[in-house]
Amino acid sequence: MKSSIDLLQKYWKHPDFREPQKEIIDAVLNNSNVLALLPTGAGKSLCFQIPALLQPGVCIVISPLIALMEDQVENLQKKGIKAIALTSKYNREKTVQAFDNIQYGNYKFLYLSPEKLQSDFIQEKIKQLQVSLIAVDEAHCISQWGHDFRPAYLKIHILKEIHPKANIIALTASATSLVLDDIIEQLQLKKVQTFRKPLLRKNLEIQIISTENIYEKLNNSLKQINGSSIVYTGTRKNCIQISNYLNRQGLKSTYYHGGLSYDQKMKHHTAWMEETTPIIVATNAFGMGIDKANVRAIIHTNIPNSIENYTQEIGRAGRDGLNSVSKLLFNNGTIADSQNYLYKSIADPKFCKEVYIKLNENYQIGNGEFFEKKVLFNLQDFCTKYNLPILKTFSAMHFFELESIIEVNQNYGKKSSLKIIVSNNYLFEYEKRNPKLEELLKIILRNYGGTFDQFIPINESSIANKLTINIQNIKPDKRYVIALLKQLHYDKIIYYKVVSNDADLQFLVPREDNYVIHHISKNIDFRNKIKIDKAQKVINFIQNDTVCRNIQLSHYFGEKNGIKCGICDVCIAENKPKIKTDFESISKEITSLFIEKEQLSANEIIKQLLFDKNSIIKTLQLLIEKNTLRLTSQNKFEKTKNE
Repeated sequence: MKSSIDLLQKYWKHPDFREPQKEIIDAVLNNSNVLALLPTGAGKSLCFQIPALLQPGVCIVISPLIALMEDQVENLQKKGIKAIALTSKYNREKTVQAFDNIQYGNYKFLYLSPEKLQSDFIQEKIKQLQVSLIAVDEAHCISQWGHDFRPAYLKIHILKEIHPKANIIALTASATSLVLDDIIEQLQLKKVQTFRKPLLRKNLEIQIISTENIYEKLNNSLKQINGSSIVYTGTRKNCIQISNYLNRQGLKSTYYHGGLSYDQKMKHHTAWMEETTPIIVATNAFGMGIDKANVRAIIHTNIPNSIENYTQEIGRAGRDGLNSVSKLLFNNGTIADSQNYLYKSIADPKFCKEVYIKLNENYQIGNGEFFEKKVLFNLQDFCTKYNLPILKTFSAMHFFELESIIEVNQNYGKKSSLKIIVSNNYLFEYEKRNPKLEELLKIILRNYGGTFDQFIPINESSIANKLTINIQNIKPDKRYVIALLKQLHYDKIIYYKVVSNDADLQFLVPREDNYVIHHISKNIDFRNKIKIDKAQKVINFIQNDTVCRNIQLSHYFGEKNGIKCGICDVCIAENKPKIKTDFESISKEITSLFIEKEQLSANEIIKQLLFDKNSIIKTLQLLIEKNTLRLTSQNKFEKTKNE
């Protein structure tokens, strides 16, 4: 019989296990339930894949992301190991066929989303399988204390009821002690062995850098990196802007966000993996399941939502064990932006009640009525119709889902796309012949750059809002825009891929406005408090430049014995010899700069002086206090008039 080390060397070509993979695998093989907290890149999947191969039957893997499931299945299949991921691509007929293959075709791994598991049909099919092991990936999603809570995870324990003899291994890269306890309770784990690997990565240097010019600092930082990098930013718009900026600076870059089509995502991802464009600028939609060992740098130009997200993202650097760096670039503006964005997305009980009432009104549901039919729902259109802020409304809808008031499939991020397939001159002639379409085409050209070169995601509702024409005193809506775009497609002016953003929505309880909101108001306040608390702890971490970054992160995750890393920005500053600052000399140097220029930014002053940055900044503050210098509305320094 083969051993775990034999399988590791045969299929994964590794000479030996990383600590504590072997101990976890042995615990699983000894029929223990296991909870493992391992940093990103520590090889969590091996901890269930190898014991599953050593046991008869199938391992069911619960995973939250289709991309993550498909990535792991592809990697297993390349090794000659039979695995399948049951995603939305499988209709009922294909699902029946898949289960026949699993049952009779010697398949070892069945990947499912927690939502897919809720199907009675799927559960009946699982009953027919011989299941040896249940693996719960991203297990923190089961806890309302976690940063990615998903209600469907709460029902995973149904697998244990179907197959009581199968053991469970739950894995996560980011969970506090409170979340770990919650995972054990929610999965109803008995006789569980818990494994934790310290967060400290000796090859990963963490730097938190205050800078007024984030773009310039980013450019300078990336020019020092020899290898692949990920630049994280907060919005889709910033992804494109930063990538374009880096390309103008001679740095080969692409971008990735949730609004891209599948083909675009694959194209940009492949270009980065193959290092045709070694830099990828992305939102946090990029990262899960990324199997690239030689990422040399992770740079944040935004403030992450939580410490959990931050540690997962920086953990994607240096998985090959070589020296790597993580930088977070910030200033007062980025902190203010993140706080503003947070509070724009907070939906309190009063606002949730307003959304709930409008939601029922939208489908003409009366008080006390139980509406059983599934209906189509479009978040953008709903917010436009009732003049509701989209971020808050999204949060309110999310609360309704968490509390089982409604059920909505997740189609919010899908977008139609188009590409102009004629020349500029031909388009101009076409506009002259079709004046009714001229305004629409001008809006597309003004608002969606690059449509002559590639497919660009569009928002039909947004285009409709920009149209100034009226038809019988009624402003055109999304359906009208779709009809016009289809006409352009038919005329072979554009290639239009229409995607419905409409989601299936089902009401799960009768309409009782006061009762429903009163029933969930405490939970709404509780979840908002957690969200705000997590965001504040990120800012506290950024602003705390007196305690080693590794110790701060270790304490957050409940590791009381965190040790100084010696390589973060705090440790490096601490280890520098203390030099007494000559503020008088620096003051003279600074004031002499204003002979040639009336106004200078802090960055311009720092560049021209040989003193260290912190000393210059402190001197500037002193000169303002003495009324020697003042700050203009453009955030530049100038001499005061009395000087």
